[in-house]
This record gives sequence, structure tokens and C-alpha cells, in this order.
Amino acid sequence: MLQDVFRVGSEVFKRLQRPDVEESIDANSLLLVFITGCVSVLAVVLKTSNKTPWANEFESIELSCLIESISTVNPRIEWKKIKNGEQPSYVYYEKKISGDLENRARLREPATLVIVNATRSDTAFYRCEVTAPSDHKTFDEILIDLRIRVKPVVPTCSVPKSVPVGKSAELSCVEHEGFPRSQYQWFRNKEEIPEDPKSSPKFFNSSYVLNGESGTLKFSAVRKEDAGQYYCRAKNEAGVSECAPQMMEVYDINIAGIVLGVLVVVVVLLCITVGICCAYRRGYFASQKQMGSNYKTPGKGDGVDYVRTEDEGDFRHKSSFVI
Repeated sequence: MLQDVFRVGSEVFKRLQRPDVEESIDANSLLLVFITGCVSVLAVVLKTSNKTPWANEFESIELSCLIESISTVNPRIEWKKIKNGEQPSYVYYEKKISGDLENRARLREPATLVIVNATRSDTAFYRCEVTAPSDHKTFDEILIDLRIRVKPVVPTCSVPKSVPVGKSAELSCVEHEGFPRSQYQWFRNKEEIPEDPKSSPKFFNSSYVLNGESGTLKFSAVRKEDAGQYYCRAKNEAGVSECAPQMMEVYDINIAGIVLGVLVVVVVLLCITVGICCAYRRGYFASQKQMGSNYKTPGKGDGVDYVRTEDEGDFRHKSSFVI
């Protein structure tokens, strides 16, 4: 401690000996300079070499926390993790690594945190805190924003198998694992499709809209030249991934064939209708009740027998009739 004070005093004295320093410096000014130097010595001050470090997944990364000035011999060092605005959780506390980094991190003296085999869950804010009770300024902290980059997985691609000429079509490509968020490229027959069709002679007459953020490729009116093998590539700072090529066919609509088919169906339905009407008129659909006799034999009364004569409907009593 005394050595630091003497060092500050020596620097002030040397400053006064410089020829460019005016002699008008009074005692109060000298005292202010001396006190300022002493306070700076008695304060804990932190710095970092990188406030926004990044690493690819499964690599190692250092969170730099350097003690630029301190007088306390054994300061208290702590690391805390802040994720998604939640309450801070301890990463390094009481000289031990804790939490989900317990077996994947270590402290490099004096206060730098080294993460081994970093994963996407390590993406968060980390705060280095140093407490020095013997210093005039007893506390200082540094906030570090760590980002772990993740390579995209194979994207899910959707390509229509066949589309008629002049109709609309939509191709989609998406994946949700990459970090930062993936950008998308589309290819036809191994040639990249530009975002602006007017920028390439091969795609100049195409009527598509390519969205590199969402991964969609939309045709407002498909042409025969749009047929081919399509595949999509997802990419970010960590790497790229592609889906397998899929064939999209473009065919002409046969208007004459469609009209002929409709006419055939109409003729067949007309023939069936005429046949049903003819069969109905000839009685093929009449019920058995209509074809049989409507005559019913009268029932016999008690003690009365009826004899049918040759003339239908003429009855007479037998001799057995009793009044």
C-alpha cells in the first residue's frame, strides 16, 4: 500500500519538474492530484478484452474478466448467469463452479471464466463481480454477452410434384435449430435462384418471389421452363445444411381433351335417362299389385251360400238358405 502511495507522490513530483508545467500550481491543486492518485490505487477496477464473445457449439470459449486495479489480497470473485430476463443464477460461487456448468467450466486466475464444450443453452448474459473490502471502492462488475452459434440442421423442404402451366405454385423450406436464425437459398438443377429474377438472363421471365428470411419461393404463373430439380440450403455463421433435391414437373392443360370428356359424360347420362323413361312407359317398373286382379271373393255369411252365375257379379241363394 505504501509503495503505491509513494509511487503516486513520485509521479506528482516528476510532473512538477517538467518545464511545461506552470509555476502557478498551488498547494490545493497538488493535494487534489495526490488524493486522486491515491483513490485510484485504493479502488477495484475490472475490464474485459471482449464484451460480446461467441463460439460454435461444442467449442471452448473464454469470458474475460481482468482485474486492472485492486489492493485487497483475497477479493471475493463471483460469476452469475442471466438468461431471458430471469433472476441471476450462480455460475461461480465460493470458489466453486455450480449450476449446469459444474463439469464444463473452470476459473482461470484471477477471474476469467473458461467454458469447455459450450452448448446452445449457454447463450446468455454473464456477470463478473469482484468485491474488495480493503479498497476505497469495494465493488466492481462487468456484463458479458455470450452467444453460442449453432449449425442449421437439414431443413424440411416442400416442392409440388406437378403444376399446370399458368397456375401458381409455392415451395417452402424451414428449420428451427440454427442460431443465429438461418437464411435460405433455393437452387434449380444445381444453379442458385437469385432473389431478383431480373438479375439473371435464365430467370428473367420467371414470375417468382423469393424470401430468404422465411424460405418461401412463390410462383404466380408457372412456365414450362420452371420445371426441374429443386432443393433448399439453410445457412448461418456456424455452417450450412441442404435438403434432398425434389422434381417439379410442369404440364400443359389439354382443353380439347377436357371438353371431349365432358361431352362423353353428358351423352352417357342422356342415354341412361332415355332408357329409364322408355322402360317405365312399357311397364317394366309397374308393381305386381297393378298387374293382378282387383276382384275380391265376397265373404260367406252365417248359414248362407252364394252361387256364382255365368254373369259376373250375379249371385243367388241356395236352397239351404233359411230365413
